[in-house]
Amino acid sequence: MTLIVPLIALLAIGVFQLVSGIAKPTVEITTIGYVDEAGGFQQYANQGDITLVRFDTLDDATEALVKNDIKEYFVIPPDYISTGVINRYTLEKQLRVLPATMTAIKNFLSSNLLAGKVPTTTVARIEAPLNLVTIRLTETGAVAPEQGGYGNFIIPGVFSLLLFLAILFSSTSLLQGLGEEKENRLIEILLSSVSTRQLLTGKVLGIGAAGLAQVVVWVISAPLLLSLASSSIGGFISTIQLPANFLVLAVVYFILGYSLFAVLSAGIGAISSNSREGQQLIGILTLPALIPLWFMSLLMMFPDNPIWVVLTIFPITAPVEVMVRLGVNDIPTWQLVASVAVLVLSIIGGLLLTTKVFRTYLLMYGKRPGIGEIIRNLRSG
Repeated sequence: MTLIVPLIALLAIGVFQLVSGIAKPTVEITTIGYVDEAGGFQQYANQGDITLVRFDTLDDATEALVKNDIKEYFVIPPDYISTGVINRYTLEKQLRVLPATMTAIKNFLSSNLLAGKVPTTTVARIEAPLNLVTIRLTETGAVAPEQGGYGNFIIPGVFSLLLFLAILFSSTSLLQGLGEEKENRLIEILLSSVSTRQLLTGKVLGIGAAGLAQVVVWVISAPLLLSLASSSIGGFISTIQLPANFLVLAVVYFILGYSLFAVLSAGIGAISSNSREGQQLIGILTLPALIPLWFMSLLMMFPDNPIWVVLTIFPITAPVEVMVRLGVNDIPTWQLVASVAVLVLSIIGGLLLTTKVFRTYLLMYGKRPGIGEIIRNLRSG
């Protein structure tokens, strides 16, 4: 996972360059027929990739459609000016008209209606009246280097999923290791040499360092791959941006997110009788961490909803939520500070409780203790 993500991206760039160098794009012209019963619709037959062919009668158009000489045809009735009704005929069963076909017919009709009455440039502007370009300014009135848009969301959106997977795999590895050591009684030998606190700290730091190395490789490779893709592929890829503070926050939230899930995994591993039981329990805790990904579309439509602030501060969802929000809008500094503070306090509190659970239940075998029993033992301990 550490190397396959950047390698797949690099391979995709190479394949695109190879294919684009061999294959030449071909433009397929679609032919659509029409019958002009109203009169006056003879110009502007070429509408991009669609060519309109005029037929004198409805029977001629139907015969051409049956012979597959045209893909479809439409009829402009004599009362079109007053009603605006156009009858369209096709052999295919369709749920809706293709947007390209609808645009071609609309532009054909409007161009002929305005021909000779307004200048050609005005006709073109009526057909495409808006090409909106949004420019974001800073508080000083200067053009902001980070303009937003979908290009700004791609990297955080993908990385939020990768970050969740990295945290999940690292914490699951810790849990599985504890379960196996407990099953084969290796944990008894380890505890004869080190204390429970040393064993817990060593496992959390050791596996966490491996996970952090994985995230650092992804974070470092992201701008390099993005620069390479922008120069070789261009197009939409060139609009993709890295949000401000993305690289720093990605590392910070991995460390905090992993630490939280690691101490939770260690506590679950201590009370579980085997690794399979522990993995089932940790699955219940990791599901809430996916909430930001489940409701990503709602975040894009309603970026200022207070629920996203709650998910940013709530420790379980904070790592993924912050990554997703970075690509949608700016996160106020106080929310980031509050999020980090709550995560740190949760880690400290979880570490204290997990150490007690570790000390009490790590050498217990058989039936898993209930929640009530765990609370009583923690209070007495």
